Amino acid sequence: MIADMKQNEAPLLTPARVREARELGEKLARLHKARRMRQADAALRAGMARSTAALTEKGDVRRTQSKILRFLEAIAPGLTLLSLLQEFDPSLAALRARELTQRIRPLSKAELGELDF
Repeated sequence: MIADMKQNEAPLLTPARVREARELGEKLARLHKARRMRQADAALRAGMARSTAALTEKGDVRRTQSKILRFLEAIAPGLTLLSLLQEFDPSLAALRARELTQRIRPLSKAELGELDF
């Protein structure tokens, strides 16, 4: 029965590996946002609970590699883990562009007037 119990492997990992798990989770979260997919929908397609998807995106090291890969396949069928890590997906480039063009604050009437030709 002890073999069936889940084990927290975080203490067995170096801080660098824990950071890598967190970064992988962040990349998965960005990918589903870039694809304009809700986390719950991605989880459903991956055959997992939304809470498991949330933990995966937070970089919980207890998530198995197969769950991570299933979640990736649900978000972006055919996208490789390497492509995700290197951010080669076009939707990530589009998300990056949208983030860069967002204004911190709306333009004032005076600023809008200056731009009016």
